[in-house]
Amino acid sequence: MSLKEKVRERFEEARRAGNREEKNLLSVILGDVATAEARAGKDVADADVEKLLRKLVESNTETVNQLKAHQRGDDPQVAVLERESALLKELLPQTLDAAAIAAALEAVRAEIVAAKNDGQATGLAMKHMKGLALNAQGQDVSAVVRSFRTPQ
Repeated sequence: MSLKEKVRERFEEARRAGNREEKNLLSVILGDVATAEARAGKDVADADVEKLLRKLVESNTETVNQLKAHQRGDDPQVAVLERESALLKELLPQTLDAAAIAAALEAVRAEIVAAKNDGQATGLAMKHMKGLALNAQGQDVSAVVRSFRTPQ
């Protein structure tokens, strides 16, 4: 089942259950996907839907942090944004954390350390991860690569 289909299925479940908050969020996501499809003239890839969901989580997290930084942590919007982020994270495919990435890259650690620069080292790491069919965020892989390349 594609990510878009998962979102549509959750939307239908929320609609039937009368969960207006969840239904509204998923409706916005489906609208964004439909807009992207109309612009491209074809179905969007799961990677594009995933990117959209991750962008929404990032935006919600940033807004929550700003509200809390301005002593508005008790604002009801904070709870709404946190619930939205939790739902979005449920929909997103699971990715490896830093420890799991480091373990997976241990086999090519010497190559990563020997690379000319961090960009080349990250490219090697991503290629290795892709070859193992492991799902990890680029920024997480990059952070692990930098930790490998930083002298202890």
